[in-house]
Amino acid sequence: MVFNDFRQIIDKVKTAEPKRIAVAGAHDAHSVEAALEAYRQKIAAPVFVGHESVINGILSQLGESGAGFTIVDSGDSSPGLKAVECVRDGTADFLMKGAIESKELLKPLVDKNNNLSTGRVMSGFALCEMPSYHKLIVNTDGGMNIAPDLETKKAILLNAVATMRAIGYEKPKVAVLCALETVNPKMPETVDAAELKRLNQAGEIEDCVVEGPISYDLAMSEQAAKEKGFDCPWCGDFDILLSPCLAAGNMLTKVWSINAGGRWAGLIVGAKVPVVLTSRSSSSEEKFLSIALASLVAGGMTGK
Repeated sequence: MVFNDFRQIIDKVKTAEPKRIAVAGAHDAHSVEAALEAYRQKIAAPVFVGHESVINGILSQLGESGAGFTIVDSGDSSPGLKAVECVRDGTADFLMKGAIESKELLKPLVDKNNNLSTGRVMSGFALCEMPSYHKLIVNTDGGMNIAPDLETKKAILLNAVATMRAIGYEKPKVAVLCALETVNPKMPETVDAAELKRLNQAGEIEDCVVEGPISYDLAMSEQAAKEKGFDCPWCGDFDILLSPCLAAGNMLTKVWSINAGGRWAGLIVGAKVPVVLTSRSSSSEEKFLSIALASLVAGGMTGK
């Protein structure tokens, strides 16, 4: 299965029972509005976590009554901890950060006592829709791991592949991005890229195909690859781009959004459940699309 746009993601989610989303710190209108839109479109059922009076006030401003939704009052506890406990105890299926610091949600998520950590590195997963590309494409990691070494890049790659497989991709194609397509010992990212490709060919990285080192133009354009004589059947048709560092990944996503007319959904992956961890400044649409993606991923993880 390949998704060409977010409408196909949304339509696919609607074919299953809506997943329950624990919104940690549901104290900002954008997060609550996105969760409400997901509820109206039968994509997710919100569980609002935080100070009940604040949540009721926001719902009222948006024309809704708190009586129609599940609200978990966090009291003196952290809304992040309470939201994680909702997932741990089976009253929610995945998480979303509201008006709290990221660490307030991620710290209890990785706490072994909550049994939601896989023990693997967690990483950012940005799925983008652009007019200039024929299908949705992933950029990873632009939000979690600053300067990943080879083992961390391998974990980021495996997280992205597992996430794509959870939404129906059988064997996603991965491009390990570098500034050029040859190995240069003075550029460690090219050495890492070649090793990731070797591990894939040796069967140590499964359920995907890996190409690298490869420059962005060759990864995204079959014509550019032909002109440079780069022999790879997946140029212009990759599903995942693995960025060499957080700075590169972060800039790539922003370029796609600001200059390429891109819309995107962002998750943190690598735990037992996906986490919607978009910026506080993200629009309601970005948060809504992220909820739709997370709901589909959560369904794939549970086999439902």
